Amino acid sequence: QVQLVESGGGLVQAGGSLRLSCAASGRTFSPYVMGWFRQPPGKEREFVANIRWNGGSIYYADSVKGRFTISRDNAKKTVYLQMNSLKPEDTAVYYCAADFTRTISTSPRAYDYWGQGTQVTVSS
Repeated sequence: QVQLVESGGGLVQAGGSLRLSCAASGRTFSPYVMGWFRQPPGKEREFVANIRWNGGSIYYADSVKGRFTISRDNAKKTVYLQMNSLKPEDTAVYYCAADFTRTISTSPRAYDYWGQGTQVTVSS
């Protein structure tokens, strides 16, 4: 079993920055891909970014490209999301997820394990 715990959310003014962390525990942790998703109020969960755990591919949603950076620390079993130039429309609950199949997907359905989420609120 895998447990994912997000942290780092909070309230920030537009233009500000936050860094989210997602720490994994449990079984030998070697996912194929780690992803960040978000769910704005009243909307469906949407893809933000993902990264191959053993290096290589990184993908971003167009809405965050150039402002958000995903990274990982394999030794700490942690994935990060650095969020800069935040906008009110970035307000959402942010989730990290792990995909152990050999796919690189932007669909939430492809991911096997999820964290509990952390709230990010950007005020205008």
